[in-house]
Amino acid sequence: MYVRRTTSNGMSEEEKIETVKFKMMTEEFHQGIDIVREYNPAVTMYGSTRIKDGQPFYERVRKLAYRITKELNYAVLSGGGPGIMEAANRGAFEAGGKSVGLTIKLPTEQTANPYLTDEIPFHYFFARQSAMSFSTEVCIFCPGGFGTLNELFEILTLQQTNKIGRIPVILFGSEFWGPIDSMIRENLLNKYQTVSSSDVNIYMISDSEDEILEIIKNSQFRDGKDSLN
Repeated sequence: MYVRRTTSNGMSEEEKIETVKFKMMTEEFHQGIDIVREYNPAVTMYGSTRIKDGQPFYERVRKLAYRITKELNYAVLSGGGPGIMEAANRGAFEAGGKSVGLTIKLPTEQTANPYLTDEIPFHYFFARQSAMSFSTEVCIFCPGGFGTLNELFEILTLQQTNKIGRIPVILFGSEFWGPIDSMIRENLLNKYQTVSSSDVNIYMISDSEDEILEIIKNSQFRDGKDSLN
């Protein structure tokens, strides 16, 4: 038999725990947004933890982030972990700019990479994910796994539904992103018609550092006012 245990204020212990959790979520969300506003203009870079130093794409991301910081004086934001995130932070760090990690507490400890000038710690994924895109000028997606794809499709959905203003979404690396783009066009657009032709124009694929820098240079400064309408 279930017994509902109450505290002195009339709430059950379960309700009290949930209330505390909700308060923590709300505070973390607002604090994260407030801090991220300080890094403007900024580019957010996403990608796998499994692509390591010495692999070709690690070096490509490192070089791109270096140029973004050195030539355009943009801050570079990432998830602050290893792999592609480290490469992005490393490039910005070596260029002498702001290298920001929005780190997450996981059951198995994920160490922040050593190339951060600033770290913003999070406990909840949704708060971190919102903060990463809140006021960034451009989102650059590099090869990654389920987490990267989750972040990509959330950004695409928010733009598709006009919940945030349009910002450039660049998929860096045609060899990786080309087959995913083909799946979207062939299955979602043409075969099943679950997206419209305008939806596949929300993102672009590029292998060119110069093209990406030009897009960033021409992007609109944001302060988050167009986010989460």
